[in-house]
Amino acid sequence: MNHCFRPVLADLSPDLPMRTTPQRWPEQALPLAAELQRSLSINDRQWHALKGQRQRRAAEQISSALVMLIRESEPSSPSWSALGTGQEAIALLEHALGWLKGEIRDPGCPSHGH
Repeated sequence: MNHCFRPVLADLSPDLPMRTTPQRWPEQALPLAAELQRSLSINDRQWHALKGQRQRRAAEQISSALVMLIRESEPSSPSWSALGTGQEAIALLEHALGWLKGEIRDPGCPSHGH
């Protein structure tokens, strides 16, 4: 067993009451995830240097998926009832996997006539 990875399991201790309300994210989860996403986003100035880096492109998609997942699961979110399934986060994660597997490549810059 890999001791570096610990799956997160629900606390099934018989001494604790079962929770019936949805568990919320830690208070700082969304702001921290959004800050990470902003720091990993490739801006216009970085585009040509980073557009082909698979890991960087995947990280950009994964961080966006994390923000979507947290935002969608908040009951106070306007999209919670409609998008609570996490479909947008799943699509971003699948796109990230495509970058990591090399299935997705940058199509080139349209302003350069490609």
